Amino acid sequence: MTGDDRGLTLMAVHAHPDDEATGTGGVLARYAAEGVRTVLVTCTDGRCGDGPGGVKPGDDGHDGAAVAAMRREELEASCEVLKISDLELLGYGDSGMMGWPSNDVADAFWQTPVAEGAARLAELMRRYEPDVVVTYDENGFYGHPDHIQAHRITMAAVELSGLAPKVYWTTTPRSAMRQFGETMREFQPDMPEPDPEELAAMAEIGLPDEEITTWVDTAAFSDQKFDALAAHASQGENIFFLRMGKDRFRELMGTETFVRVQDATGADLPEDDLFAGLR
Repeated sequence: MTGDDRGLTLMAVHAHPDDEATGTGGVLARYAAEGVRTVLVTCTDGRCGDGPGGVKPGDDGHDGAAVAAMRREELEASCEVLKISDLELLGYGDSGMMGWPSNDVADAFWQTPVAEGAARLAELMRRYEPDVVVTYDENGFYGHPDHIQAHRITMAAVELSGLAPKVYWTTTPRSAMRQFGETMREFQPDMPEPDPEELAAMAEIGLPDEEITTWVDTAAFSDQKFDALAAHASQGENIFFLRMGKDRFRELMGTETFVRVQDATGADLPEDDLFAGLR
């Protein structure tokens, strides 16, 4: 279909299996329920995640290929929970956290020329013609190399595609970050206090509330978001939110927030809908 007959499309570009649920599980579920076509592009294979039993990358028994296969199954299960219409896998190697030796592996996403990744993503954009594109900010939200690279190829692909979608970066209000910290200490009373450098870094994550342009109510879909996160069971040790149960999760995670960075609709800000001005 073309023009007004094709319906609306949301494309979310994420770095790893499980990122789709963490940052955008609510909007993906909400808009799918509203009849929007939801396209998820996952850039890496997740091979630097935990293996069975929580074995870490670099430890004996960690098999990156097996982890990638397991995480693909979990990703497909998450997509089923969120009712994602289309899953596209770019298949780059997971780069691991900033400074890990895996950053320098030849097939790591971090080593991929931006032009190459952007060309592949632009081809997908031309195929799906998204009205809205969502990815990370220039720091990948918290400095993860694959998130930064996803940002870079997405912004380059939008320009290369010749399309003019609304473009959003995921973010979190600083007020919510403080609340998350308090909740983590509530559920993990033995958690050590972070050192001053960690506190300073955490204080820079997210944005002041007044700088956030778009607040989307996803509370009605928080159970789906929780279940999508739970589908990534192999990474459960790293998904703190699963420890609090669905009711508390809904209280803390019932709104997803974004910064609008490209728009041709002239929709007023702040918004409560990624598709404001398009319907």
